[in-house]
Amino acid sequence: MPLSPKIAEVTDRIVARSAATRGAYLDRMRRAAEDGPARAHLTCGNQAHAYAAMAGDQGRLAEGRAPNLGIITAYNDMLSAHQPFERFPGLIRDAARENGATAQVAGGVPAMCDGVTQGQPGMELSLFSRDVIALAAGVGLSHNCFDAALYLGVCDKIVPGLIIAAATFGHIPAVFVPAGPMTSGLPNDQKAKVRQQFATGEVGRDKLMEAEMA
Repeated sequence: MPLSPKIAEVTDRIVARSAATRGAYLDRMRRAAEDGPARAHLTCGNQAHAYAAMAGDQGRLAEGRAPNLGIITAYNDMLSAHQPFERFPGLIRDAARENGATAQVAGGVPAMCDGVTQGQPGMELSLFSRDVIALAAGVGLSHNCFDAALYLGVCDKIVPGLIIAAATFGHIPAVFVPAGPMTSGLPNDQKAKVRQQFATGEVGRDKLMEAEMA
C-alpha cells in the first residue's frame, strides 16, 4: 500500500528539520562505538571501584575480556507489573556467567503507579517522572563500564524514559526486558458489582478492598 502523500510530506519535513541534530547524534554514536568498550579506557582505580562488590566476578571483570552487561531496573513493590523484577538481576547474572559474561546492576529508576496516585497531589508527577527516569538511567550508565545494557521496566511512562536513556547510549546494544505475563485477576464486571454493593451498603470495606486487590 503506497504511503499517504500527506504523511510522506510530513515525514520529509521532519527529516529536513532534524538533519543537523540527527547528524550530530549519529556522529557522536559513531565515535563512541569506534572507541570500543569504555571500561578499557578506565584507570585501575576507576575499575577497582566498579568491581569491588562483585565477589566471584571480580577476576573476569578485571581481565576486561568478558562482556559486561549493565542492568537498569525499575523494580519496586508498588507496581504489581514491576514487583517480579526483584528476582531478575540474580537470574541475569547467572545466565551471563553461564555464557562467559558478567552483569551488574548499573542503577535503579523510579516507577510510579497511577493507580496509587490517581486523585492525589502526587499524580502531578506522573508525566514528569519520565524525564527523571531518563536522567536516572543515564546516571547509572555514565560509569561507562558496560558493553551492553538491559532495561527492566514496563508501563507507559517508564519505558519511554528508558528509551530516551537507551538512545543517549545508542553506541551499545540494548535489550528491553518485560516482567512477563500477569495472571488474570477478578473480571471487571465482577469488580463493578462489588463496587455497587459497597455503594449500597451490601458489603463492607473489607470486601471492596479484597475485590480491588484481586
